[in-house]
Amino acid sequence: MISKVAGVGLGLMFLGSSVFAQSLADAKKAIDAEQYQKAKSMLKNLTTTQADKDENYFYLGWVYLKQDYADSAKTIFNKGLAVNAKSPLNLVGLGAVAHIEKDNATATSNFNQAVALAGKNSKPYLYIGLSYLLPVNGSSVGINGSKIAPANADAAIAVLNKGKVVSPKDAEILIAMGDAYRSQLKSNEAYDAYSSALALDPKSAAANVAEGVLWQFAENFEDSEKQFKAALDIDPNYGPAYREWAETDLRWAPKDPTQFDAKVKQAFENYKKYISLTDYSVESQMRYADFLIRVKDFATLQKVTTDLSASVKSNLRVYRYLGMAAFENKDYTTAQTALTKWTTEADPKRLLPGDYLYLGRTEIALKKDSLGIRDLRKAMTLDTNEVDAYGEIAKSLYASGKYVEAAEAYKTYGQKSRKATLQDHFWEGFSYYQAYKDQYSKSLTTKTGKPDSTLLARADTAFSYVERKAANPPVSVIYYHANIKDFEDSDRNNIKGLAKPFFEQYVQLMAAKTTLKDAEKEQLGVAYAYLGNYAENKDKDSAKALDLYTKAKEMDPTNPQVVYYFAKKGTGKKASK
Repeated sequence: MISKVAGVGLGLMFLGSSVFAQSLADAKKAIDAEQYQKAKSMLKNLTTTQADKDENYFYLGWVYLKQDYADSAKTIFNKGLAVNAKSPLNLVGLGAVAHIEKDNATATSNFNQAVALAGKNSKPYLYIGLSYLLPVNGSSVGINGSKIAPANADAAIAVLNKGKVVSPKDAEILIAMGDAYRSQLKSNEAYDAYSSALALDPKSAAANVAEGVLWQFAENFEDSEKQFKAALDIDPNYGPAYREWAETDLRWAPKDPTQFDAKVKQAFENYKKYISLTDYSVESQMRYADFLIRVKDFATLQKVTTDLSASVKSNLRVYRYLGMAAFENKDYTTAQTALTKWTTEADPKRLLPGDYLYLGRTEIALKKDSLGIRDLRKAMTLDTNEVDAYGEIAKSLYASGKYVEAAEAYKTYGQKSRKATLQDHFWEGFSYYQAYKDQYSKSLTTKTGKPDSTLLARADTAFSYVERKAANPPVSVIYYHANIKDFEDSDRNNIKGLAKPFFEQYVQLMAAKTTLKDAEKEQLGVAYAYLGNYAENKDKDSAKALDLYTKAKEMDPTNPQVVYYFAKKGTGKKASK
């Protein structure tokens, strides 16, 4: 298992840190290759041996930012400013932290100060642009598939264009610009930026990988693979090329069923190669966890994250992955423990709606419905777009017998979620119907209070919607709609027959069936009995009534109305509803 190898790798890394080349250029190369532990070790050494150079502090802080340790990064950037109060890069760093924490005013202030001090140095412009492309707290991680706000991408492009004026031959600025355009799905502009970067620096592995990702998004997988191979020709140990190659294989596999297994296998091999080249850091294993989620290998994910949680105490984020994996593996007790630890101990700014969705689902699976509903609602508080949670809330409320609340949740789900189906609208109506039935039964027992007739009206509306939208007549909806109309026909001495057309339609639809289930026979018994009662008491047609009651008896001889009718016929009494 990778975690066992990771332990060996980390041990070797720390033992061998003293032999790494201690130059800033080598540290930056390690950052680019996502060898963050190696880069961090080198930069910590540089901040000691070259303590008067503010750049060393910035790049160390940047590594902490990339590893999702914003507080540590902020401390390092401030140390850099203590060395040089006019350090543009460390001002950029503080701006990046503020951006992540959604403190836009502070971010803008620090970025503006950095630009004022930058002079002919294009790097402050580069890192301001990259800062805007960092995911803010509460969004997904990474450019590929991340939620980079369009406004942030626009801000990145604007500042990178200024940096390009300062240094037209800075290929890194062009790569960052391509990333910004790619986050906006502006493929042509992104391609121009990456191509220009390669024209300036043909040996840029990063530019080749970036262009490969662009082809991946366009589902031009062959050219995507060529770019990754080109990057590896330049640097055979460039880990990000293997990672993106693995991601490409995953997208490619479903498009070509004949190669599906081979592509998935190759994806795993490439990802393992990526891990082996990125110093087995916790962060690279977190990226591996992301990969395992994509391929839905939750068994491996739980093993990896369990091992990490046992050996790593500095990054709580592992409990998010452990909780997700345990939930998918139906290990709900472990899932609840992990997700509770994550949601209660992590900085609230780091929590995502999905964290509470998983926790809520876990609690519901453990029959802790009230806690589950509470946490599903928290997910919607963090992101009002998480409307799909209403469907889960509704199911849990219905299972708990809270029919009115369930109906309201189904109603909201049907109105707001694109995933809502006619079945969900049926459950909205059925929940209202069940709520009325409960109230009606209690009113008969306690003889106090009347059931809320508006519940019938709301159920009627929901069922009518389903009947209008359904391609074919929905038999079960029509049956329950008939029952609602029967309840609405409350004057038993002057029945209007509101349910009659619905029961007649139901009988007609069921007549086409060659075999009937016991539940269907029982429901047909109800329908025939209602129609028989109407024939006798409203139409005054005794022969028709007898025929319908006979059919009802064939379906369900235990139906109370049927039993009463035939018992009454023997005594000569007149039947009533």
